[in-house]
Amino acid sequence: MTNPTVIIGAGFAGLFTALHLCHKHYARPVILIDQAERFVFKPLLYELLSNEMTTDQVSPRYEELLSCSNITYVQDLVTDVDLNKRTVELASGLCYNYDNLVLTLGSKANYFHTEGAAENAFSFRNSDSANKLKKHLRSCLQRASQTKNDLERRSLLTVSVVGGGPAGIEMALTLADLLPEWYAPLGGNIAEIRVVIINRSQEILKGDINSHLQTTVHKAMAKRTVAVELESQAAVKAVSPQSVEYEQDGELKQLSCQTTIWTAGNDVNPLIKNLSIPEDLRDRSGRLQVASTLQLSSFPEVFAAGDCAYTDAHLPSTAQVAYQQGAAIAHNLSALIKGAPLKPAAVHLRGTMIKLGLGEGAANIFDRFIVAGQVGHLIREGTYLELLPNSVHNFKATTQWLTDEIFHHHHHQIHQRQSAITLGHR
Repeated sequence: MTNPTVIIGAGFAGLFTALHLCHKHYARPVILIDQAERFVFKPLLYELLSNEMTTDQVSPRYEELLSCSNITYVQDLVTDVDLNKRTVELASGLCYNYDNLVLTLGSKANYFHTEGAAENAFSFRNSDSANKLKKHLRSCLQRASQTKNDLERRSLLTVSVVGGGPAGIEMALTLADLLPEWYAPLGGNIAEIRVVIINRSQEILKGDINSHLQTTVHKAMAKRTVAVELESQAAVKAVSPQSVEYEQDGELKQLSCQTTIWTAGNDVNPLIKNLSIPEDLRDRSGRLQVASTLQLSSFPEVFAAGDCAYTDAHLPSTAQVAYQQGAAIAHNLSALIKGAPLKPAAVHLRGTMIKLGLGEGAANIFDRFIVAGQVGHLIREGTYLELLPNSVHNFKATTQWLTDEIFHHHHHQIHQRQSAITLGHR
């Protein structure tokens, strides 16, 4: 009897591996395992926060996405993976033997042992956390509109965002436009709202794939309905329900705020850390080293992708990478059955996108064109809406990151400019 192919983790890489296998009419049964009931399209969680989209749109249920007859979705917690015995054990007591295993477990928040951060800071990783944050912010604004205590009102109206990476930037700029929209109808003074980014380094977006958008982001921060404040070279030391403490220039400072949102870092899933893989086959954070085919060198029947793996190409942990890795794993799993050669995962980075507030964004096309403002927002939103996973019956070009029309248009512009430059030098 043939054992199934088991996929652990139904985020971007895991889900799209399964969808591609279904699209290819993969001959073996597939078991997809995740704790959650719903997929999380993380780039659009801001639209859920602002009520521009609904929970069902941003986080569709897996049972609605996986209508393929050979894919079984199991909502459960994986408690142990034995790579030598090829078994996967679940909290419910179920145990699966596999012929092939796909590890696509997402990351978890890294609080760096900061006092009170895990307990008191809001995360923003799924629809539940987005709705929880929305409810909290609405409550803060309601209370601020009614209190006569100036200090309490300022605390209620101050939001600290820990981390100046893309998630922190997108969160801060969204709230700087959104909170005034919510507070003004309550009769409140929107000038009292503060949104503060607390960033450990001197630069925002440092070391990120979006780092070339720093100037664009700084301009967007200044022109929001409420200007976003930035505290640089500030190391957060403690988070309480009423404040955040940070060290800056050798001085311990305190910001009075009743909302702290943590976007400062990610950590590898504990299950990945506990695998019997030696340290020399991991990076410093514990991610698994994989070959160009996305296989583990010591266990070639095991594939890994997304936030829990890395290759010599040092790819960023973004949705566009996960989409393409999912397609590559599905191709190689199908090739194994047919006895065909496996192919390296060819990941093409086609640009980046970032949200810059309500109705504004920036799209960097081919690392040559930065389209900002409302047009950037339309490109970002249109792209993500097209990439929202549909049922396999509606399966279309889900591995494309931007529409072919957008890239064809800008690619044509590049060639025109290059031709003009060449002619000018003749």
